[in-house]
Amino acid sequence: MANQQGDLGAALEPVVRDAVGAAGFELEQLEVQRAGRRSLVKVVVDAEKGIELDEVAGVSRAVSGVLDEHDHVLGGPYTLEVTSPGLDRPLTKPRHWRRARLRLVKVRTADETFTGRVGETSENDVQMLVGGELRQVPFDAVAHAVVEVEFKQPPPEELARLGGGSQEGAR
Repeated sequence: MANQQGDLGAALEPVVRDAVGAAGFELEQLEVQRAGRRSLVKVVVDAEKGIELDEVAGVSRAVSGVLDEHDHVLGGPYTLEVTSPGLDRPLTKPRHWRRARLRLVKVRTADETFTGRVGETSENDVQMLVGGELRQVPFDAVAHAVVEVEFKQPPPEELARLGGGSQEGAR
């Protein structure tokens, strides 16, 4: 059954990706699970600026429309779940790092694990403030990275060192 679920996801991925893209967002993940005669279609979407609740509803309508047009692929009724990635989503793409600008991130490489504040991001690496020192961290050296939850405002001197004098983006 897992293979059939993978086949369903692969068959639907291009049309779902197009619908999500037409709505102005990026498809992060598509998962199709069978539950008896019903399917659960889980769609995770994101954008550089994030996604608001009313925008999720719009994406949901767009995806529902294309799934209805391709109901022969699903072969029966389905439940659609459209969501944005959670805070615990690993940072795996440059755009994830850009969205995490000025946030505290825990990084694991082959050699070490450290926590630092995210600065400017390029397509190949990210500037981080680690232990008071600025350093460039190449994405290909990162084995795993996630945003750390902070319960208080970041220190203003850290934000200033990263070119983020205001607290904007440091949610």
